[in-house]
Amino acid sequence: MMKSWAGDAVAASVRPNTKRLSRRSSYCLIGSSRWGYTEHMAAQSSTSPLFAGLPSHVTVYEVGPRDGLQNEQRMVPTADKIALINSLSQTGLPKIEITSFVNPKWIPQLADASEVARGITRRSGVGYSCLVPNRRGLDSALDGGMTEVAVFLSASETHNKKNINKTIAETLLAFEEVVAPATRAGVSVRAYVSTVYGCPYEGRVDPESTVRLVDKLLGLGVYQISLGDTIGVATPRQVEDVILRLQKICPLDKLALHFHDTRGTALANTLVGLQLGITTVDSALGGLGGCPYAPGASGNLATEDLIYMLDGMGVVTGVNLEALVDCSRQVGTFIGRDLPSRYLKAHLAARSR
Repeated sequence: MMKSWAGDAVAASVRPNTKRLSRRSSYCLIGSSRWGYTEHMAAQSSTSPLFAGLPSHVTVYEVGPRDGLQNEQRMVPTADKIALINSLSQTGLPKIEITSFVNPKWIPQLADASEVARGITRRSGVGYSCLVPNRRGLDSALDGGMTEVAVFLSASETHNKKNINKTIAETLLAFEEVVAPATRAGVSVRAYVSTVYGCPYEGRVDPESTVRLVDKLLGLGVYQISLGDTIGVATPRQVEDVILRLQKICPLDKLALHFHDTRGTALANTLVGLQLGITTVDSALGGLGGCPYAPGASGNLATEDLIYMLDGMGVVTGVNLEALVDCSRQVGTFIGRDLPSRYLKAHLAARSR
């Protein structure tokens, strides 16, 4: 029987200041920086007890070209993917995941991984990464000039078998054939843990499963572990529970947040993670995304929505929101549909007036 999403009792929440906030005049915001709102809120957030734990800087890890496009039905030409990545490189994004070296039989959209890796123009100051499932994928990535790769597994056994066709134990053994040779070649290795908060087949996932996996991944030598809410079921208190457990065994700078917005909680969950001390967030332009092996999962946290929130709170990302919107408009033409980003929709509606 599938377990409920509600879960067990979680650790005590960080209690917000409940004093009534002063009423401010309403703004019709197109971009927070346009109205001087960023500067105003930076000063406010530095003294507000509600956001006392908020970091001054956040690294935005753009996963749209890989995690975003992998589930799209319309095939995107290689030249368009390369153009998109080159455009994203001009926005100030510090990290971009460009493709996945998986068997094309499983993800046809990314069959051109080698061509994309060789074809992009690498910009100084931007880190480019890709997903690799095994040693063969790593070898292809190295041939493509990649300097960072990512491995992936699930916190739930059933999803791991459906996604990777291996048990979790078998997957960890396979990682040894990737992490060690990659490290010897001077290539950084990141890890994704999927279904941290819930599995489409098993229901709720025990947080201790994630704790055990993170501990083993750190032992293998990955530099960072991204905690994935693959089907978008997490709530802020669940996020708090998992992070408080993990900080007992893991420095928070080795963790990243990765939320899908299936139930509209991705931004709220991200804010909790940031206030607890995590400073890297995965997102996808326009809210692209979805997992082929997670029925019903919708897109990732939209990068525009994330940047808008952080800009408005005075948190530095280095990302140009206007340039990012242009990239999302570009990808919308590739895939032939409107993207779900709330900021993008509001921004484009304001432009059309």
